[in-house]
Amino acid sequence: MLFSAPAIWLWYVAIVVTEFPWVFVLLGLITTAWAFRTRRLKVVGTTLALAATFIFSLPIIQALQISGRLDKDLNKAFNTTAGDRKPFSPLKMITGIGASKVPCKSYTFDPQHNLALDYYPSAMQGNRPCIVVVHGGSWKGGDSKQLPELNSELAKQGYNVAAINYRKAPQCHSPGPLEDTRAAITYLRTNAVALHIDTSKFVMLGRSAGGQIALLAAYTFKNMGIKGAISYYGPADMIWGYQNPAIIYNSCEVLEDYIGDTYEKLPSEYRASSPFEAVDSSTVPTLLIHGKNDVLVAYGHSTRLVERLDKYGVPNYLLTLPWATHGCDYTLNGPSGQLATYSVERFLATLLF
Repeated sequence: MLFSAPAIWLWYVAIVVTEFPWVFVLLGLITTAWAFRTRRLKVVGTTLALAATFIFSLPIIQALQISGRLDKDLNKAFNTTAGDRKPFSPLKMITGIGASKVPCKSYTFDPQHNLALDYYPSAMQGNRPCIVVVHGGSWKGGDSKQLPELNSELAKQGYNVAAINYRKAPQCHSPGPLEDTRAAITYLRTNAVALHIDTSKFVMLGRSAGGQIALLAAYTFKNMGIKGAISYYGPADMIWGYQNPAIIYNSCEVLEDYIGDTYEKLPSEYRASSPFEAVDSSTVPTLLIHGKNDVLVAYGHSTRLVERLDKYGVPNYLLTLPWATHGCDYTLNGPSGQLATYSVERFLATLLF
């Protein structure tokens, strides 16, 4: 909120505190009322309680500020139109934004490696665009079941959503997961009639490690109907990331497991796995979502990618969340979740309709 988590366990705490701030604001107000009624240390206790309440409310205050300018920023970046709801509502942190799960069906797209995808069909009739979702997990964990709420929300809005699996590190190195992503898209295109997919309208969406895969797929898969890319806190510059490791865990080891060895031994492989290096004037429009307090994938990955995209005139927008850390969209109802979901909705509506 005010600083980055100095340890892994505090990172988990940070997600809860920043994405469920109303709980802590309420506790702060209760503590303030109690401190005010005490006789001993009344002034000190009340002051400390009020200060804590203000700090806990910062994500709400900052989210309201971003909400007030978000439509203007998105319109400038992508020529979007405003949505039918506010980007952020404090009340909806409690009541929810209305996301209910949509039933999905599993399809095996690569029998050889036993890889399947979860398919959330569009709620609308006819051939519809398809969002390909790539999960996170440091390239060695996670699966297609990760954070399904957004998949359901997008399906209700008229998109087909395919949440895919891929082979994991360290048994499988890059570009294996990228090849698996290509296989998944090929499967979707081959079975487009049965799945009611408009093969000219795919968008890649990934979180964390999946963000790297999604960006690289969107930037390098030509003639596959990919119209845009969305990355939630994904590593975009693998060389810079290796040279600027995370403080609270061994991120270099994570990259070595994924790429196959150190940067000194495999410089070309690190370069080939970097979405940053793949950008050119034909790169598709890109939406980036990143918290400034991310302790697992540095915010600098996204700012560097924005500079690269700007250099080549590629439409892009970085939704910067000052209070947020890695995994900030854990709940769609939190400040980060609401703003990110709204941005994704406007981005997709502009690209695909």
